[in-house]
Amino acid sequence: MTADLSQLVKAYDVRGVVPDQWDESLAELFGAAFAQVTGARAIVIGHDMRPSSPGLSRAFARGAAARGVDVTEIGLCSTDQLYYASGAFDLPGAMFTASHNPAQYNGIKMCRAGATPVGQDTGLAEIRELVESWLDSGAPASDATPGTITQRDTLEDYAAYLRSLVDLTSIRPLKVVVDAGNGMGGHTVPTVFAGLPLTLVPMYFELDGTFPNHEANPLDPANLVDLQERVREEGADIGIAFDGDADRCFVVDEHGKPVSPSAVTALVAARELARHGGKGTVIHNLITSWSVPEVVRENGGTPVRTRVGHSFIKAEMARTGAIFGGEHSAHYYFADFWNADTGMLAALHVLAALGGQEGPLPQLVAEYDRYVGSGEINSTVDDQQGRLAATKAAYEGQEGVELDELDGLTVSAADWWFNVRPSNTEPLLRLNVEARDETRMAKVRDEVLAIIRG
Repeated sequence: MTADLSQLVKAYDVRGVVPDQWDESLAELFGAAFAQVTGARAIVIGHDMRPSSPGLSRAFARGAAARGVDVTEIGLCSTDQLYYASGAFDLPGAMFTASHNPAQYNGIKMCRAGATPVGQDTGLAEIRELVESWLDSGAPASDATPGTITQRDTLEDYAAYLRSLVDLTSIRPLKVVVDAGNGMGGHTVPTVFAGLPLTLVPMYFELDGTFPNHEANPLDPANLVDLQERVREEGADIGIAFDGDADRCFVVDEHGKPVSPSAVTALVAARELARHGGKGTVIHNLITSWSVPEVVRENGGTPVRTRVGHSFIKAEMARTGAIFGGEHSAHYYFADFWNADTGMLAALHVLAALGGQEGPLPQLVAEYDRYVGSGEINSTVDDQQGRLAATKAAYEGQEGVELDELDGLTVSAADWWFNVRPSNTEPLLRLNVEARDETRMAKVRDEVLAIIRG
């Protein structure tokens, strides 16, 4: 097919519409290129529940096997289950998923052995170049003996490994509503939760990549409505929502109120620091709440601030030897999980913390949720850099105000801060504001929006 790889190969993965932007013939070329760039003798491949995923995954396997690589297919899995296999088998891996994107999309998340990410600077650019060079003529013939393609089920091993990292056997019984959004959480949750003192109320556990109930993107409040209502109806202790490939988890309390991912980051950070004797580095990106570095320091740890994006978090995890990392987008990274992100492990930590005390969830998270945030507000602009410059000019030189440009523009004062970042793919500026109270947050938010949209 004729393909525009500039539209398909993103900063961290491959993602596009099937079959308009890519198809199985292109997936086979990606498999061959992945084999050549990694130099692997063996790889592991998994896929989500999208209609196009099995065919794309098998085509990738054929491309890799043709270049002498032995392929282990683990079949239906969550993204963090693929990371588990990459780590446990010490093999490069490829996961076929488009995460929370609509049904017509699909993609590939690739990693080297030990779940080390493959991004633009770590092999993805080379993979793209090879695929582009092969578009017309196909991948050149290989002298290698073709590799084997075998199947292996890793779900029970994945679940047992997660449960070995968080002990829930002695918690008080909890009633838990889980909204899988017809995504891979419906596949993994029953096995991970099996035998634990949890009464599971499943929602949309049927694997269906057409997402008949709602988009599998819990970051959009509209997609939490069903979960919130069901939690209240059931009188449950907690509600958990997973995105399509189940690598992110979102939490709501017994009233259906969402728990900030920053509060979850702080809670898990405190637990991980306690498990490591009150010592360790914790990574957080620059739009997480002030609560996160405060809690880390209070529990003996060292907070390290990074840019937004999993490649930056994972790089800092490796560089600093961090024990944990969290993002406000509800990605949670664990040293004990090969520095990879796993929403399921974060969910187990929250359940263990809630079940380890008698109070309700709001009481538990109160000490981790100390400020008022705006959430991320997107504004379409004609000139991203011009609007950023105007924002910088408005605050530069003000007494008691500090500016930094680690990622976009962050402006901080004694009782508030905000960050404005340009989107890499759309003509948007993204604004996050936090303050010590609602009134101050709203004032700063409206001031900055007036500049951005002016």
